[in-house]
Amino acid sequence: MKIQRTVLEGCLVIEPVVHGDARGFFYESFNARRFAEAGLDLAFVQTNVSRSAHGVLRGLHYQWPNPQGKLVSVLEGEVYDVAVDIRRGSPSFGRWVAAILSADNKRHFWIPPGFAHGFAVLSEHATFVYQCTTPYERAGDAAIRWNDAELAIDWPIAQPSLSDKDAKAPFLAEVASDRLPVFA
Repeated sequence: MKIQRTVLEGCLVIEPVVHGDARGFFYESFNARRFAEAGLDLAFVQTNVSRSAHGVLRGLHYQWPNPQGKLVSVLEGEVYDVAVDIRRGSPSFGRWVAAILSADNKRHFWIPPGFAHGFAVLSEHATFVYQCTTPYERAGDAAIRWNDAELAIDWPIAQPSLSDKDAKAPFLAEVASDRLPVFA
């Protein structure tokens, strides 16, 4: 596998080795030993799958007080995937990085605990997979506004389809500091 570091320390784009021929393809989406050899000693406790239509934007979501690390990928379609550093005291607090994930490029995006996450669907539909390091907890579900001007995320969709929760999420500056992860 090939690991690409991003401008945010800890956020990684991972490209698996794909074996293919006229019949199709095969690749390992996760191999604990290989990931550990690359410095990612990960244990997943929950895997989620979502399917969304073109123009849907999901996020920016995070879990608090039990933050999740997420290894995300796309099985069908294409998305613009974003991670935002929301760790209090981080030198990159409020900065974001994005990656195009698609069924064609087979990339994975590692988003460490302490980052908010969201994606916008660029294709007709997208089937998205999240492998999470901690279980989802409804009481810990949190979000920040997708179009927060202070973050200045360059989303490729101007008028996304949003859930009520995402449309009404607070701006990062409105989130109480005790409701944000801490940089370690």
